[in-house]
Amino acid sequence: MKIELERLLREAVTSLVPAIVPTTPDAAAVVVERTRDTAHGDFATNIAMRLAKAAGRKPRDLATAIIAALPPNEIITSAEIAGAGFINFRLAKGTFAATLQRIHAEAGRFGHSNLGAGTKLMLEFVSANPTGPMHVGHGRQAAYGATLGNLLAAVGFAVHREFYINDAGRQIDILAASVYLRYLEACGEAVVFPSNGYRAAYVLSVAAALRAKVGDSLRRPASEVFANAPPDAPAGDKDKHIDALIGNARQLLGTEQFDRIVTFSRDRMLAEIRDDLDSFGVSFDRWYSERELETSGAIDRALDKLRRADHVYQKDGAEWFRASEFGDDEDRVVVRENGLKTYFASDIAYHYDKRQRGFARLIDVLGADHHGYVARVRGGLVALGEPADCLEVCLIQLVSLFRNGEKLSMGKREGNFVTLRQLREEVGNDACRFFYLMRSNDQHLDFDLELAKSRSNENPVYYIQYAHARVASVLKQLESRGLAFDRARGLANAARLTGSHEAAVLTALSRYPEVIEHAALARAPHALVHYLRELANTFHTYYNAEQFIVDDAELRDARLALVLGVQQVIRNGLGLLGVSAPVTM
Repeated sequence: MKIELERLLREAVTSLVPAIVPTTPDAAAVVVERTRDTAHGDFATNIAMRLAKAAGRKPRDLATAIIAALPPNEIITSAEIAGAGFINFRLAKGTFAATLQRIHAEAGRFGHSNLGAGTKLMLEFVSANPTGPMHVGHGRQAAYGATLGNLLAAVGFAVHREFYINDAGRQIDILAASVYLRYLEACGEAVVFPSNGYRAAYVLSVAAALRAKVGDSLRRPASEVFANAPPDAPAGDKDKHIDALIGNARQLLGTEQFDRIVTFSRDRMLAEIRDDLDSFGVSFDRWYSERELETSGAIDRALDKLRRADHVYQKDGAEWFRASEFGDDEDRVVVRENGLKTYFASDIAYHYDKRQRGFARLIDVLGADHHGYVARVRGGLVALGEPADCLEVCLIQLVSLFRNGEKLSMGKREGNFVTLRQLREEVGNDACRFFYLMRSNDQHLDFDLELAKSRSNENPVYYIQYAHARVASVLKQLESRGLAFDRARGLANAARLTGSHEAAVLTALSRYPEVIEHAALARAPHALVHYLRELANTFHTYYNAEQFIVDDAELRDARLALVLGVQQVIRNGLGLLGVSAPVTM
């Protein structure tokens, strides 16, 4: 209804050009909103106030002209001017009942639209370093990215989901060195494990798998691995120490053999990440390797284009991108003095590659610690000739787990983190997906484990799923009484749904398409979460106040059509969130 009202308003304003309004306003300027108080009508707009200055007229006078220009329609019963120039609309009673017809006709497609008009959109999310299992922070990124992709697809974007594998940098070498040192321990070597290595138990299992595959063929004296290495922290520099161990291992084994350990370790971690995400209901259209980016020549091509445009210069033996000329705080190294390309060079090339593949819009879902990344990558795209607004970044704030009011401490490198798999096993997929989405992505999330596991109305996911199951129980009651639901008769008598609770339910159902559009365009899955909680509450209130299975067959079927509409919308919404809609609880 909101969309239809805005269409009518646009037609009205356009018809006033140029006699009253000088130019046709941008479509985004023509907005109607639901009124907070239904005493003022169902919807309102401030379009007359927004256009009054350009039109050289008083807002109330312009509002009068807009109302007079509204095309003939069956949904508006009255349009009144209020305050300084607001226009309040009251809709025909049958308008909300018509929503019920649409829900039953469109079923799982209800709420979908073609707003995106098939625009190709690349959504990159999670993209966790393959140096360990998925932790709870990755889980929030996964739930957010997957749901955002569902929402964008629902409103008509052609969404491509991608996971970028950071498998060509220093962290993957540190993982390989950590695995190799644990492998040497398993072979009987005495190893002082480096403070900057990966210390968690999963490294032991990878090392054991490596030894099961190659036996002791890679064994070298630990003393040679540690030979001439600078002291480790706290007496020395932990980064220099681990880098020396990586260099020694590479020299002792040979580059080819060390790279096999890198690949083996990466593949073991990726297999676990893939399994976690599959089990979490999160899938990708492509897993894109950073190594693939290098071997394909994509990084060199991007750097060559920057060089030709004089966006790169030499200093201290390195190559620097003039990032400060494109909105960044400072210039950035793209090729180090040793000839190795930086992460940033890969990032520019990867995003340029996305554009070369034909994606009009790029959305990255990243951890909050990447806030400084946005300007420099966008600057790189602009320097390569791409529009600045093609890239959008959604930052995901941290997650804290609470058990019985106590915050759990977590740290990945030390190995005392909670994995996504552990969280899912404890609270279940549904609670995981839902709780991750309860707050805006730009807000810190406190995840209450005990609440997520509870089977009570205080648990919001349980409360919503219970509403869905309650409708199923109504149909079982109907069958137990030897009665059957007649959908056509129920929809034909929807006008009889005139009670206050029924009006509230119909109004809530009519909001669903607006919520989906808003949640998609504002990148705000939490808006759908809040809507479903409100819809469930409205339904439970109706359930407790009225009898659905009454003697009057026409009223009975009308009420059943209404609650089945609620069930359908809940099922649709939960589906977008990646949460199940059970028929029994």
